[in-house]
Amino acid sequence: MPEIDLKKAAALEALLFYYGESLSLKKIAKFLEIKETEVPSLVQYLKEKMDSDEACGLTLLSQDNNVQMATKPDFQSIGKRLVTDEFREELSPASLETLSIVAYLGPIPRSKIDYLRGVNSSFTLRGLLMRGLIDRNPEAEHGNQYYYRASFDFLKHMGLENTEKLPEYEKYRALLQNFEGQEENKPA
Repeated sequence: MPEIDLKKAAALEALLFYYGESLSLKKIAKFLEIKETEVPSLVQYLKEKMDSDEACGLTLLSQDNNVQMATKPDFQSIGKRLVTDEFREELSPASLETLSIVAYLGPIPRSKIDYLRGVNSSFTLRGLLMRGLIDRNPEAEHGNQYYYRASFDFLKHMGLENTEKLPEYEKYRALLQNFEGQEENKPA
């Protein structure tokens, strides 16, 4: 294996943790400002480091030139208990806010959700996905970005045939779109 730049490996770890979903090797190279050919050895190094460290509960998963940080199999039961406990509780304000954005503006990419909320929404979206309240589909044209929308379970739970039947759908959709447009047109 070629010599590894530890700062680049640390940057990869931070990127995968922050992003919270799978990233293509191409996107990793872009974000880390390195050559795409450097990425596989960084991924391999980080995976081996995580897997051999008994004090680390994380690993890396790779599939079809995509990489994602995940829980090691030995610790998945902890995550399942957490999710079970979370499902017993009501949705948090952050979850309700995110669900509203997805319901009124979906299909919508995570980048726009993050922009509208002003914070990273990956963990909130993951919780809504696990509860079955939203669906995630790859972008049809490029397939490298996911779009979120209200799920059929959400519609059934709300007693709606589609999202356009949400209370004051046109009003709130227009408000959110208007806010988004105003923010994008602000001078820097």
